[in-house]
Amino acid sequence: MIAMAREQRLAEIFVEVADSLVEDFDVIDLLQRLSSRCVELLDVSAAGILLVDAHGELQIIAASDEHTRLLELFALQHDQGPCVECYRSGAARTNIDLTRPETTAAWPRFAAQARETGYVITHAIPLRLRNRVVGALNLFQTGAHRLGDGDIALAQALADVATIAVLQQRTLEQSHVENSQLQTALTSRILIEQVKGVLAERWNTSVDDAFAAFRSYARSRQLRLSDLAARIIGGDFDTRMIPPPPSATGGRPEERRA
Repeated sequence: MIAMAREQRLAEIFVEVADSLVEDFDVIDLLQRLSSRCVELLDVSAAGILLVDAHGELQIIAASDEHTRLLELFALQHDQGPCVECYRSGAARTNIDLTRPETTAAWPRFAAQARETGYVITHAIPLRLRNRVVGALNLFQTGAHRLGDGDIALAQALADVATIAVLQQRTLEQSHVENSQLQTALTSRILIEQVKGVLAERWNTSVDDAFAAFRSYARSRQLRLSDLAARIIGGDFDTRMIPPPPSATGGRPEERRA
């Protein structure tokens, strides 16, 4: 019964993703949903998706929660960790025990920070189309159970969906087009990160709750996250229009404006 329910949910998710791959779709919102679906389907604690920019550097583009984003940024800053190696080699790194001495020896800063965050197992899955690698999917577990072959295959399938989303409507032979569109997505993500911080501080709530409220408002009005973020940062949108999350405790309504 549980397996049947999971298969039904998996089918629903792939239909949801396929329905999203329309002209001018919001790639950041789609990747954000995929990272959350990884947590839902794979019995992992957190997930993050990284893309390579025009300069060949990995950048965080989506994460299931804020702890994962900070850990990914830490790993990238020190140019170490399984996700970095996965991107460079194009090969998956799975069921990595972060408590083993050899893991600490290979990635001392990454392993220590991961354990401090509460993670004991990690996986890195390439975002790859044939011989082209555009990023990586990183999965984290707080429990010590290993992911089986079926779960790893599903993780790769979800990573493949993310790859298709990134490369959708791009001419693969024209690398400058691909790099330009990847850079646009990464630039948009920076604006969204700024808005998350602004709203979290204004509402005196967590960044995750602020982002959820921001996404809910944008999706209910069919607005692209990047466009709404640009308007907020540019002072062209009154954030009083966005209903604050239930956890919000700060600022009077008239004070919550961009």
